Amino acid sequence: MKIKTLENIEIIRDRKESSINPRKFIVWLFIATIVMLFAALTSAYLVKQGEGNWLHFEIPDMFWVTSVVIILSSISMQFAYISAKKDNISWIRGCLLITMVLGLAFLAGQYLSWGELVRQDVFFVGNPAGSFIYVLTGLHAVHLISGIIFLAIVLYSAFKYRIHAKNLNSLEMSVTYWHFLGGLWLYLFFFLKIYH
Repeated sequence: MKIKTLENIEIIRDRKESSINPRKFIVWLFIATIVMLFAALTSAYLVKQGEGNWLHFEIPDMFWVTSVVIILSSISMQFAYISAKKDNISWIRGCLLITMVLGLAFLAGQYLSWGELVRQDVFFVGNPAGSFIYVLTGLHAVHLISGIIFLAIVLYSAFKYRIHAKNLNSLEMSVTYWHFLGGLWLYLFFFLKIYH
């Protein structure tokens, strides 16, 4: 009887170790939804461009700057995760704060890049080329805002000593989502650079 009980305990432990946290699963599901959305939009972009009557314009120089900013924010986010695994609380907080500031700087850069587009007479209404660039960058900005909100919640938890080596779930979800947003921006940037 004891042997069967031990076997059952091991089976339950193995199931717990192999199962994914439900909140992490929701994050991955959300990421998959965003991937499908942007895949559909970039496909529609190519189809519409192939129909002709496409406005050719220069990609804003600010996109280069925002690309560097999003890469730096991803690096600082990764340092926050590494610091959490080492229980270095002050570094977690500092790196999360840096990531948040860089995220806000990215949004400011996107706003300035829209100003560059307006100076080139590229508007949301009018030619589909303009509409697409505003929709793609605007939707990414909306998702980045959600990432900053998530980051603020994690930062608050870090200040309450709830983020440490034995409690990484919320930080891991935030890191995953943030890296995804950085990768998504780089994809959009190079896509627009090639197909503008």
